[in-house]
Amino acid sequence: MTRNLDDFQRPDPALLARARVLPSATIHEAMGRIGALPAILKPVIPGMVLCGPAVTVKAKPINNINLHRAIYRARPGDVLVVDVGDGYEAGYFGEIMAHAATMCKLGGMVINGCVRDADLLEEIGFPVFSRGLAIRGTLKEEGGGVNLPITMGDVLVNPGDLVVGDRDGVVVVAQANIETALGASEAREAKELAIIEDIKAGQRTLDMYGWTDGTGS
Repeated sequence: MTRNLDDFQRPDPALLARARVLPSATIHEAMGRIGALPAILKPVIPGMVLCGPAVTVKAKPINNINLHRAIYRARPGDVLVVDVGDGYEAGYFGEIMAHAATMCKLGGMVINGCVRDADLLEEIGFPVFSRGLAIRGTLKEEGGGVNLPITMGDVLVNPGDLVVGDRDGVVVVAQANIETALGASEAREAKELAIIEDIKAGQRTLDMYGWTDGTGS
């Protein structure tokens, strides 16, 4: 019997709500500095953010048929995470697909390739994180698949993993580690708020962390 690749468990909505208020960098640091996708992946429009379960897409380079398919196989709130291999120089996603993804109430997209129609993407408001912009068109040849494990940089991404993106970048949390990662992230945020209050009260970071001032004295 063939397994339904779309039938995977998604994180509890309560965990997603906690994740939405946390910065990507905080989650990355709190997990032990893991899970950060390549730094070149940034929001197409500053201010775009995303948070949701991953629906993974393996695209054949310069082809986007699986991305079209994934839009309709995903559920509301899901984030498409798209690997294009080394076929970076193409606009895999644009105005029409953004409207389609919006109609399906998806949570956003992260792609290690390029997209196009930037002004229209801003108008539509669908969160897109990419390597940049490219006008080169794509083909519809078969290859790759939807909801298979993919790798971006040094991060393995599986369907159902947590994806959080903001202006700083994108972090992925393996589904089994989400609750632990969020607890550590919340504790880190509280600690940093206390540190900031100490700095505002006049303390020096060098003294707080026990570092020298570099003068050798």
